[in-house]
Amino acid sequence: MTCKNCSFQLSDHSDYCNKCGAKVIRNRLTLKNLFEHVSETFFNYDNKLLRTFVDLFKKPEAVIGGYINGIRKRYVNVISYFALAITLSGLQILIIQKFQTDLTLYDTTTEVGLRQQAMFDKTYKFMNDYQSLVMMLYIPLYALMAKIVFFRVKTFNYTELLVIFLYAQAQFSICIALITAIVIPFNLISFAALGMLILPIQFFYFAYCLKRLYQLNTGQIILRTLIFFVVLAVVFIIFTLIMVLTMILNGDMQQLIEAQKAAKSGG
Repeated sequence: MTCKNCSFQLSDHSDYCNKCGAKVIRNRLTLKNLFEHVSETFFNYDNKLLRTFVDLFKKPEAVIGGYINGIRKRYVNVISYFALAITLSGLQILIIQKFQTDLTLYDTTTEVGLRQQAMFDKTYKFMNDYQSLVMMLYIPLYALMAKIVFFRVKTFNYTELLVIFLYAQAQFSICIALITAIVIPFNLISFAALGMLILPIQFFYFAYCLKRLYQLNTGQIILRTLIFFVVLAVVFIIFTLIMVLTMILNGDMQQLIEAQKAAKSGG
């Protein structure tokens, strides 16, 4: 008998392959053993996925720090976990598009409101179309900001910070996707209200992970958080300038100014 996964020669009584560790499957696939396999994969506490998800809340230093230090078998590896997060985030967008059809955030009875809503719709469409790319671009920015915030602390290099934020962003995105799947279809909370909660919760979780990984006390993490917000303000100013320049170049800024002038003259 040979292993069906790696073709290694096995004894007739082997339950697992001595080379790749795969379980020996002797029975044909039925609905019963298919359900048992799915249950074992996703709902068994001993499996990597559930253990990774739980421990990223209970002890993120074990998951992330362990991966950085070479422990690669106990938890889902960082790339696979981030890929899962991207997949679930795609499903999250589909849910929002299906159940939250009205994403009007501005007063569309005025010309200014119409222009603002049009800009929001354009931005929202871009985020949906390039959601995976946007998620990936966040990571090096977060790592760079953390490098600045912890500029005198040499605990982690830039690549290790990338791993930290890949895990943290993936965990947060998975949670938001699961919450969206529960609250949006049943209209428990609007998309706009959920969006207002996302950013502060994300900051809190990232701070929690960094506190555990850098072994900081409460005072130290508060100080680092304040430095982070200063760095974030600088990044926000740069981003705003880029957005304004883009709006000037594509004509959106001129249209918005004209709409505001028309609203004032009409009033």
